[in-house]
Amino acid sequence: MLELTMAAVSGTDEGATAGMQMADAPSAPGSILRVGRDKAVCRLGTPSDWLFVSRVHLEFQYGSDGAWHLTWLRGSQPDPSSEVGVLMGGVTHPVPYGGSVALPPGGSGEVVVQDRTSPRSVNVGFYHEV
Repeated sequence: MLELTMAAVSGTDEGATAGMQMADAPSAPGSILRVGRDKAVCRLGTPSDWLFVSRVHLEFQYGSDGAWHLTWLRGSQPDPSSEVGVLMGGVTHPVPYGGSVALPPGGSGEVVVQDRTSPRSVNVGFYHEV
């Protein structure tokens, strides 16, 4: 099972947990969790006026290899308005625009979507239960 918790953080709110959202999905082929502004498609929805986040920005998908994969989906613009990194084991690993990374089985960490133009971020904590 993959468990996600998300908080939208703006400027001085850093560390705040108000408005936190949670979602989970079984570790089974075809399981998908999405993060973005389009709440009709995404289990975790960001503020609709936070345009540095795409309609569907992040996708967590369980693969046939038995691992969860995080993909930063390409949006409608050629250059993104944000940066995405995965914090695991005290080290931040950048995720390329349109790229994917595997999440460690039984691992935990945080995915941070950082606005390039203001002190806002979307922080998605993950825990992969084996």
